Amino acid sequence: MNWAKEFWNLNNYQMQARKTAIYPASAKITYPALGLAGEAGEVADKVKKIIRDDKDTPEFRHEIAKEIGDVLWYCAVLADDLGYDLQQIAEMNIWKLKERAASGTIQGSGDNR
Repeated sequence: MNWAKEFWNLNNYQMQARKTAIYPASAKITYPALGLAGEAGEVADKVKKIIRDDKDTPEFRHEIAKEIGDVLWYCAVLADDLGYDLQQIAEMNIWKLKERAASGTIQGSGDNR
């Protein structure tokens, strides 16, 4: 299977992810948000093990990449539950970063810099 052809853009990936999203309608937003937090924690835990156990191998990096895929899945379904597509979110994020870069506020803290 040609994966690049199957998921040629973020919105197509999001539609495919939505087909595998099984959770109660009453848990919209909450379920994927909690799942996202959990999967992000798994990524962080694996990165921590690179440092602790000196496990920086191609195989271990592949394990981290698979966890990042789980993060992406939760981002996709959470965005969908919020009424956004991933392409919109990606564009909004880049626009925000370009504005910050232009105003010299790319570094620092706070959402509205």
